[in-house]
Amino acid sequence: MLEFTPDQQMIREEAQRFLREQSSSEAIRRVVDAGASHDAGLWASISRELGWCAMAIPEAFGGLGLGATEVVILMELTGARLACVPFWSTVCMAARLIEAAGSEAAKTKYLGAIAAGEMAVTVALGDLSAANPMSGTSVRAVKSADGYVLTGKVAQVIDLAAADLVIVPAQLEDGATALFALERDTGQVILPLKVIDGTRPVASLELASVAVSTTQRIDAGGLTDAAAQSALAFANLGLAAEQLGAAQGALDVTLAYVAERVQFGRTIASFQAIKHRCAELVVDIAEARSLVFGAAAGLGGMDAAESALEVSGARVLASDLQFRAAEEAIQLHGGVGFTWEYDPHLYFKRAQASAALLGSREAHLDRIAASVFADGGLK
Repeated sequence: MLEFTPDQQMIREEAQRFLREQSSSEAIRRVVDAGASHDAGLWASISRELGWCAMAIPEAFGGLGLGATEVVILMELTGARLACVPFWSTVCMAARLIEAAGSEAAKTKYLGAIAAGEMAVTVALGDLSAANPMSGTSVRAVKSADGYVLTGKVAQVIDLAAADLVIVPAQLEDGATALFALERDTGQVILPLKVIDGTRPVASLELASVAVSTTQRIDAGGLTDAAAQSALAFANLGLAAEQLGAAQGALDVTLAYVAERVQFGRTIASFQAIKHRCAELVVDIAEARSLVFGAAAGLGGMDAAESALEVSGARVLASDLQFRAAEEAIQLHGGVGFTWEYDPHLYFKRAQASAALLGSREAHLDRIAASVFADGGLK
């Protein structure tokens, strides 16, 4: 049974209230219409004033030392409101990667800054759509007299335009993978891309013989597979929670609409067919929420491989649910469901974009099948 502690319930209620006020439909549309990288005011409140970025960072590095469950609570709620902030990239990708693979100096410097809300951070993954996006980096690092020279291009980096710092995995001359921290305006070229989901910007990163110092290499002796998989599991868990929240957000928008739309002299919410379709989503969301929070509770408390499988299962269920909830929102809004003036299309675009991140549903199912049947996966 899913049951929050009093502190977790308080976090959930306060975050829900705050986002309802600060990440309204009007606020989202202002960001999208302006083509902005993020909602700067909302991000300042989340990162600096409310301390959300400090939730899961260890106390030794200036964080609150809480667990994955608290982060998942916040990811679900930011997903429900389609909040235009680099929260997932900073907390679920970058911070966890630094914690898993960073040197002590890097952890002290960057985790402390993230916890204090001083910087937004993202990771330049080799292939955003790959199930193992850290294994195929196209960036090369060549040793120089006073550091390294980075050369290569990363086609798609989430929240790059909003980031104060980008972590770049790069292949060394001996074949190992190192991590480099590049602050804004240090030689890299950022090219914003036109994407389907205007609430989550993507840009390409070009490095043309960019010189970096040895202090900008932040890994502790190379990125190990265990560290990469630990960071990837946390990123997938955060994404699953966000997808779950977006499904709930799409349902909330739909319920509000059907309660007001009058047809044949009564609201369409009173029609049996409408009730059944909404009730089915309520049940499916409850099921997905249990799986996502169950995976969060097990993260770090069970075998890493088993935990990764639970996260993969959560991703599959949440991806399917997010798409179906957005689809139902469009259909139950009737003729206005696909128009710009109504919100279902925002949820549908986020569903399409999120489904392509960190491995397709088929890739996650293949991973689960390979473990269950021990035969190499689906044929």
